[in-house]
Amino acid sequence: MGADIHGFIECRITYGTIDEEAADWQPAIDLALLYGGRSYDAFGCLFGVRNRAGFRPLAQERGLPPDVSAEVRSCYEDDPDLYHSASWIGWEELAAVDWDEPAAVERMTRRQAVKDDPEWAPVWATMKILADVHGPQCVRLVAWFDN
Repeated sequence: MGADIHGFIECRITYGTIDEEAADWQPAIDLALLYGGRSYDAFGCLFGVRNRAGFRPLAQERGLPPDVSAEVRSCYEDDPDLYHSASWIGWEELAAVDWDEPAAVERMTRRQAVKDDPEWAPVWATMKILADVHGPQCVRLVAWFDN
């Protein structure tokens, strides 16, 4: 049985906001509209799920963010018996990753597992555009898995 990723890109809208930290997170786009693959190397590298290559996961088992939007929380809690391994990672973190760091087991780097993967390109492009508009600290990927 395979594992699939689900989730959203969330953004804090900064237009007209005096206090950026007070802005609520909003679901920007459902991950299903941008990513339809099943890359276990990417899942392992990012979130530690099905980590057969032995990456040091970037954002393993963080759970949902405490300030996650109501819509995203509702989607995750829709089927608590099916979904697992919720986590999140911000654009600032992704922008600072050493994409050339190797996996411990397989001979590949993070870049080979995720960054240059054409399936992930729409996710990264969307996050970058939102970060360019609202600031890198205001964009994150919230994800969870089923199997």
